Amino acid sequence: MPPKTAKKPQTKRKGKAGEAAKKRKKRDSFSSSGDDFDSDDNNKDNPFKNNNHNNSHVDEDNGTDATGEQDIALQPKLPELVGRLLVCGGTNWDLIGRKELPKAAKTAAQQAPGKNLWSPHKTPYRVRALVSSCTACHSMIITEEGKVMTWGRNDKGQLGHGDVKTRNEPTVVDGLASHQIVGGAVGRSHTLFLTSKGQVFACGDNKMGQLGIGSQSQSVMTPTRVLYKGKPVAKMSCGAEFSMILDAVGNLYSFGSPEYGQLGHNSEGKYFASGNKLAYRCELTPRKLVFFIEKTREGHILPLEDVSILDVTCGVNHSLAIDRKKRCFSWGFGGYGRLGHTETKDELMPRNIKTFDSLNRGVKSIFSGGTFSMAIDENGLLYFWGQNKSSGEATMYPKNVQDLNGWNVRSIGCANKSIVLAADDSLISWGPSPTYGELGYGENKAKSSTTPQEVKPMEGIYTHDVVCGFAHTLIMARDDGDQEKEAIDKLPVWP
Repeated sequence: MPPKTAKKPQTKRKGKAGEAAKKRKKRDSFSSSGDDFDSDDNNKDNPFKNNNHNNSHVDEDNGTDATGEQDIALQPKLPELVGRLLVCGGTNWDLIGRKELPKAAKTAAQQAPGKNLWSPHKTPYRVRALVSSCTACHSMIITEEGKVMTWGRNDKGQLGHGDVKTRNEPTVVDGLASHQIVGGAVGRSHTLFLTSKGQVFACGDNKMGQLGIGSQSQSVMTPTRVLYKGKPVAKMSCGAEFSMILDAVGNLYSFGSPEYGQLGHNSEGKYFASGNKLAYRCELTPRKLVFFIEKTREGHILPLEDVSILDVTCGVNHSLAIDRKKRCFSWGFGGYGRLGHTETKDELMPRNIKTFDSLNRGVKSIFSGGTFSMAIDENGLLYFWGQNKSSGEATMYPKNVQDLNGWNVRSIGCANKSIVLAADDSLISWGPSPTYGELGYGENKAKSSTTPQEVKPMEGIYTHDVVCGFAHTLIMARDDGDQEKEAIDKLPVWP
């Protein structure tokens, strides 16, 4: 059934949302900066007790506890689904999200100027995993044979090839040849790689400590082991300048920039370095999130116990997580209501989103864009909160996307502003202007849409998975049958 016409969100901004619009715009630009001079770093009188259950000592060897028993059963596995990689969106990796090219990138762009792919393009790669994020102009794939490949912007060495040269097509990361890579995560200018032993390697920008290697530096060109001592890592996600890793028993760790409380440690980490110069006390190695809270209507803060995290996802400056009790937590920068707490206040610790409690519906999947968040509840209903367009009112709490009621939404890719999702046998997308082709509508079709629309060039092609970068989309298309292969073969070719 075709999507219905979307209704305009009725929710009005609360508090001082209007007065803070200029500040939000600055915070949400492609480069982040802080303008709040208070420090929340002194928390000696914190009333909370450590409520996270697993605090046993862990040996240096990743995945080995103090008794020396190896957690082989907990180690992550290579995804079983395999499909053909399709790509659409902007491929001028050095220019996207910037007003002008940096000097170092000008020569490379003149040699191989990337164009906007307005419809899905086929590639020769069969893949098991797709990795990108709403802050990133680079991507990672894991091929059917298990090879890890990266491409896109590389000004900080985030592709892991030992240099800062932009790659316009997927290139094997030779430095990881001795490891089986089963997953990954990317931030604005950094990349994390997850091995089959639950170890994490990182490369790229490290000026805020977002690589978790125990130091701050301009960039690290080759994948370097993250200084993590714990159970095998199961999942990861990256914000613009921070990272989150989740272990196999439900403990969540964060590192990098503490701005807006996005690390979840009840601090923004600000201090005056000298005179009026503001600096951040960054987390240089993974630090465990200890407190998960909820707030009463009266504003009282209650610590929650027995929190075991199942999944985590990061936007530019905010994070979402769900636990085994299907509760949804959010923290970090609160502009445009992206945290879902009916206010624009920043949250320094993971706070339970009460909307889902009041609906008595648990959350099974979470997704985050540049300035918005999405979730699917256990009944299959899709929710949106925050703002993904430059005008109009923000949605201050999780609100059902009624256009997609009745659709079985399987996978969602959130770009900086655009949304692309796989539902039933269709690929559906929407997003405001300007776009770079990430919506996939076609060469001479509409370039943007405020309501969900089916991606016509994908008719007859089933989507296993979809992820988005800042302004590009990666699709894993099923190519098992002859008809599906025929439909894919009709698509234009990239690269």
